[in-house]
Amino acid sequence: MLTCSKTYRDVPLSHRQPRHPGRCSRIHGHSWTITITFAADELDDNGFIVDFGELHYLADWIDENLDHATVLASDDPRLAELQALADSGLLKLHLVESASCEGIARHLFETFAPMVAYQTSGRARVVSIELHEDSRNSALYRP
Repeated sequence: MLTCSKTYRDVPLSHRQPRHPGRCSRIHGHSWTITITFAADELDDNGFIVDFGELHYLADWIDENLDHATVLASDDPRLAELQALADSGLLKLHLVESASCEGIARHLFETFAPMVAYQTSGRARVVSIELHEDSRNSALYRP
């Protein structure tokens, strides 16, 4: 198996952990880095696992859904208030099962894996997502 990775840096994104006893319960932001690792058993006609220049569909998804957005857990107890702010145009919300770094990494894997499989007709696959909150904290999701 061969692998390669693509990294998207400096994604401005906020989140909160509503049940955290400390400051992480408040909406706060990070400059996120997303590294997607791909694998394939066979290379394409150019000798690539994926053509990095053709991954615009991933960059577009990141820009549309995460850039200057707030990620919230779908069961956030203050979701109605925050949804009202989104409806007014003050927030851009993206709901996930868990808004932790680990939960967001898993969500990104579950989002990107079918996109990559479709774009490569099943030849290439996502094997992991590494997500960094700024430069000091990270999570790696690999099923």
